[in-house]
This record gives sequence, C-alpha cells and structure tokens, in this order.
Amino acid sequence: MQLEGSCHCGAVRFRLACSHPYPFNVCYCGICRKTTGGGGFAINLGGERDSMVIEGEEHLRVYQAMIQREGDVAPEQSPAKRHFCRECGSHLWLWDPRWPELIHPLASAIDTPLPVPPERTHLMVASKPEWVVVARGDRDRVHEEYPEESIAAWHARLGLD
Repeated sequence: MQLEGSCHCGAVRFRLACSHPYPFNVCYCGICRKTTGGGGFAINLGGERDSMVIEGEEHLRVYQAMIQREGDVAPEQSPAKRHFCRECGSHLWLWDPRWPELIHPLASAIDTPLPVPPERTHLMVASKPEWVVVARGDRDRVHEEYPEESIAAWHARLGLD
C-alpha cells in the first residue's frame, strides 16, 4: 500500500510503500507519550525506507531521546531518530539504524485512509502514567514491555499481508 503523510502546517509531505499498513501497535512509553502527546500513546506503522520520498526536507528536525535504564549511572542516547516538522512540531516518523530498511511513520501523520485493525497490541504499558486508561478491546493484547511479535508477524498471523 502506498502511504502519503504530512505535518500539520503542510511544510513537510512524504510518501512511502508500506506492506503492513494496519495501525495496531499502541505504544505507551515515555518517549512516545511526550513527543507525540495525543492520549498518552503513539501508533507506529512499518514502511519501506528505500521507497520514501520527502518534500520539504529542509523543514525537518531530528530528535534522539536520552534513555535512562535501571541500574545505569548515566543515560545513553537512543540510536532511533525521530523526525519532526520544525515549523509546527508534528512528529512524523522514526528511523532506527538497527532496522535500517524500515521507516516507522506515525499513523497520526498519515493522510491516506488506513484499514481498521481487527485487534490492537498495547505495549510498554508499564511506562504509562495512572491517568492514561488502556482502552482494551476484546481481542487486544497488552504487554508490560515490548511484545515478541513484530509488525510483519502480526499482519501475517491475522492474514493481513
């Protein structure tokens, strides 16, 4: 599926191919909550990096979060690069060199109509503040940390390839 996305002000537009377009992964980690706002979570997709075309690239800024792991003396910089519009602040996508072939656009930045997932995966719920309520559907799965199932495996398990 071809996805098209943009920031709120329209300074940045992008498109990319996506084999796994169902917005099912709901992340409650502190980084996603604080960089995207919106209900205390973010929903990421998986797209093909080699297919990405960006208009307005000069309006982009990149943020790499500092992560403080339990037991570590000092925080370390995440290798993941979160891309934002510098004009309006919209969080658009994440790219991580550990999975260089993928781009993870935020579903909130996608303008193309997306399919409704038959179930959702709520992850990193151990990180959510008490005021955030997990709106769990009957078929949804909830994980304290990261699930073992990848975006591609989720789509394959449900026959949504």
